[in-house]
Amino acid sequence: MPDDRLIVAMDVPNVVAGLELTALLGDSVSFYKIGLGMLTGGGLALANELKQDQGKRIFLDMKLFDISATIEAAVRGIAAFDLDFLTVHGDPHVVRAARQGAAGSDMKILAVTILTSLDRNDLDASCIKAGNITDLVQERAGLALMAGADGVIASPQEAGLIRALPEAAGKLIVTPGVRPVGADRGDQKRVATPAQAVANGADHVVVGRPIWQAADPRAAAQDILRELSSVQATAP
Repeated sequence: MPDDRLIVAMDVPNVVAGLELTALLGDSVSFYKIGLGMLTGGGLALANELKQDQGKRIFLDMKLFDISATIEAAVRGIAAFDLDFLTVHGDPHVVRAARQGAAGSDMKILAVTILTSLDRNDLDASCIKAGNITDLVQERAGLALMAGADGVIASPQEAGLIRALPEAAGKLIVTPGVRPVGADRGDQKRVATPAQAVANGADHVVVGRPIWQAADPRAAAQDILRELSSVQATAP
């Protein structure tokens, strides 16, 4: 069974490209992330096909944010697809509504803290309160977990600090912004290698472009899996 700590971000334009990627990766990858960029290209249909027909685990990265009633209704509809992870923004009212919508399903609700593509200048431009970005991530993570989130999305640098929170006991930490040694950082600003992220306390690492843009995506994924096999996660 492949190591499901690796989640491959399927940031490709449509279902056809997604199926081509999964065919290239074959049985080396068992967990895929499908995000907003794929939504109008048949993302939900692809998620259902990979889950039901190929037995893959699916992380639907929607980062939902709205009033409570709308969140609850949206999550209830998504939960019917029997997917594994769903992201919402970490505001407590959003998390509580998402938990209500997911009731009775096995789908995990993951709260977004602060996007890994953002730095303090970006937060200032968005009128986010002053403070060190790491402190803000910890605060948002704690509030989201207390509101009922099954886990959080956070950068590799913050994974260890979140893992140390009392509220994080038994919860999931999923880290985007993961780049193998030598890979292009792209638009990510708070990054680490897969091994560093897991050693810092992450349960899963999300890797996209370094795999699907590689000349040999399967070999790129296997390199990351070998790296992950050499490190043990920090105990929850």
